[in-house]
Amino acid sequence: MESFLNTKWIATAASIWIQCTSGASYTFGIYSPVLKSSQSYDQSTLDTISVFKDIGANAGILSGLLYTTVTSRRTRLLNGPWVVHVAGAVQCFVGYFLIWASVVGLIRQPPVPLMCLFMLVAAHAQTFFNTANVVSGVENFHRFGGTIVGIMKGFLGLSGAILIQVYDTLCEGDSTAYILILAITPTLTSLLLMPLVKIYGTTTVDDKKHLNGFSSSALVVAAYLMVVIILDNVFTLPSWARIITFMFLLLLLASPFGIAAKAHKDSERPSIETGPLMDDSEPMPTKYGEYHEIPGEPDRVKEVASSSNENLSNDHLEDGIDMNLSRAMLTVNFWLLFAAMICGMGSGLATINNISQIGQSLGYSTIERSSLVALWSIWNFLGRFGAGFLSDIMLHKGWARPLFMVITLAMLTFGHLIVASGFPGNLYIGSVMVGICYGSQWSLMPTITSEIFGVRHMGTIFNTIAIASPIGSYIFSVRIIGYIYDKMATSEDNSCYGTQCFMLSFFIMAAVAFLGFLIAFVLFLRTRRFYRQIVLLRSRHS
Repeated sequence: MESFLNTKWIATAASIWIQCTSGASYTFGIYSPVLKSSQSYDQSTLDTISVFKDIGANAGILSGLLYTTVTSRRTRLLNGPWVVHVAGAVQCFVGYFLIWASVVGLIRQPPVPLMCLFMLVAAHAQTFFNTANVVSGVENFHRFGGTIVGIMKGFLGLSGAILIQVYDTLCEGDSTAYILILAITPTLTSLLLMPLVKIYGTTTVDDKKHLNGFSSSALVVAAYLMVVIILDNVFTLPSWARIITFMFLLLLLASPFGIAAKAHKDSERPSIETGPLMDDSEPMPTKYGEYHEIPGEPDRVKEVASSSNENLSNDHLEDGIDMNLSRAMLTVNFWLLFAAMICGMGSGLATINNISQIGQSLGYSTIERSSLVALWSIWNFLGRFGAGFLSDIMLHKGWARPLFMVITLAMLTFGHLIVASGFPGNLYIGSVMVGICYGSQWSLMPTITSEIFGVRHMGTIFNTIAIASPIGSYIFSVRIIGYIYDKMATSEDNSCYGTQCFMLSFFIMAAVAFLGFLIAFVLFLRTRRFYRQIVLLRSRHS
């Protein structure tokens, strides 16, 4: 039993469960109405608070720095990803508990800046959970970085729909009680499972097979959630049916531990275990950004390392060295990624932050708006999982991963145009496109970061680039969507009804998404030779 608990497979299953409860920020649309009414906010104020939520959920520099520190061999007392999980658990409980206390009147109504701080702290926990799970996953499965990032980010995307099932089952429409659940559930889950999340230095030939098992589990959970959400939208399930469907969901979520048990059993067979990576008989590139000698061709590998980056200005990596944050920020590729994410993540996040208000302005019912928020998590998951999984497959066939970023940002442009159009049912179609394209950025960006800049400082670098998301969200949510909405509002409760409330805002965001498409295309052109060499090195060591 002890050997089973100390494997990268059980670490992956534990990380998946933590990810499943970490996406509270994606359910802001569930409790934002009660937050707005209890605190007497107008739309611009609510959007300002949502921006601080976005800053907290995406500005993960501290979590990246903490992860790098506590996973260093120089650290003895506090060593391992569990430290990062503890920091996240404390912030999660404190932040959401204080928000709940403000809403129910347990404490006096805080001023807006203080409420923004509460939201920032609560959402900031997500970056700690995410960094510990994603980066440890990449270190455990470095040869399939896109797949493992897609799995982790995918379950994080699904967590919104999972938490909404908790809301529907336990709260029955009481969004105030739901805020308290957000304070307790992620905190307990991470504290209970964090001792299992560790970094291991072994690999087996069946890694891809069992990762596909986790991927299949994610797809089954996503399909089940989508069916439950649709059924609830059409028939309005009674309480007993919600309880049954929720219990079955918990059984499906237990499947990763079954996959971990099977993977451990297979790994105990001597014929398939290859042992620690450092003991492999042949040298292997342990990080995408590291180039090691190919037997018999020492001159060729130096040519590869040089030619693959000749168009990257100062972006090339020294042999065996990963870039740290300061060095990465001196490269053009870092800022291209950052700018593309402002356009892609920022506009996508602004959409989910306002989707409930958009639905209200277009006459969608409360159940329909709740379903849109829940279904967003499904589309978000498909984007995260699909982009990581498919880009890994195509990378092995010679396609540069940034090409997928180009494609998804082009699709995002059309998604925003559909939302702007305001035709009947437009939010269902538009939210599918925007959700998938938004989610794909969260899978592609960390993986591209690990390949271009290396794995060692991946947590710090990709969390720094992720700051682009709240920056974009602030510009689009507050300065564009909130400003135009308040100008259009005519009723006494600062509400707006009709297509004119959001049409201009989404036309603007469509133009911005197209700009992101152009920026990502430049990144693709600059790195395509680099990715050709990654494929060459992998094929030589396969």
